[in-house]
Amino acid sequence: MADRKAGGGAKGGSAKGSQGKKGQPAKGAKPSGKAQARGVPVLSSSRATRGTGGGQRRVVRDLPPLPVGPRETPRLRVRFDDEIKPQLVKDFAYKSVMQAPSLSKIVVNIGLGEALTNANAMQSAVADLEAITGQKVVITVAKKSISQFRLRKGQQIGCMVTLRGARMYDFVDKLFNVALPRVRDFTGVSPDSFDGRGNYTLGLREQLIFPEIQYDEIDRLRGMEVVIVTTANTDAEGRRLLELLGMPFRKDQAEARASR
Repeated sequence: MADRKAGGGAKGGSAKGSQGKKGQPAKGAKPSGKAQARGVPVLSSSRATRGTGGGQRRVVRDLPPLPVGPRETPRLRVRFDDEIKPQLVKDFAYKSVMQAPSLSKIVVNIGLGEALTNANAMQSAVADLEAITGQKVVITVAKKSISQFRLRKGQQIGCMVTLRGARMYDFVDKLFNVALPRVRDFTGVSPDSFDGRGNYTLGLREQLIFPEIQYDEIDRLRGMEVVIVTTANTDAEGRRLLELLGMPFRKDQAEARASR
């Protein structure tokens, strides 16, 4: 009986020693999974995901450092406030600065009819669109069933992103000054792709014109549609706004339209 009590006392002493003061783990003890879940910081600069077998973990990529302080105003927005808006007021003789047209939003859309037969197409398109815009993608679904296209209501048929604010100006700056000049045999965009209310629609044949997309990492070329929504009331106001923002219109058509 004395030996059992002594053994029990030894076990109890070791358990208390491992816990330390007030239930805290002793020095050198590894934190449990519950302790990590409660907010114990883990010193790691990489994001890890659980593997498929044996609970192994693999590193996906290094996380970029978090931004510090307020976000810097996009340079295109600063140029719009300082130069473009006063020029629009002068060109159209507005009585108030608030009448000058501006960008409202940008919608980038990718239609994926191949997603009905290829399950990996949607994942690749979503990854490309998120890399290009820097924003979470919304997956669009069919609103009704169409038997001729073997389409059922609720099936995923595309993805889209709506950009506003600073990300909108960053995307426009990148599109006008970086992406469009990389188009093969580029001679400018059509100045006639307006809808009658100052909104412009641009079709792109491939995603490789954006610097975020690498040729070795894509499965196939995919086009996309970019809709630039403005507050302009007429096509003339919207065309002048985009021209001052840096939209590379075709010179021959633009000059012919200006001469009229």
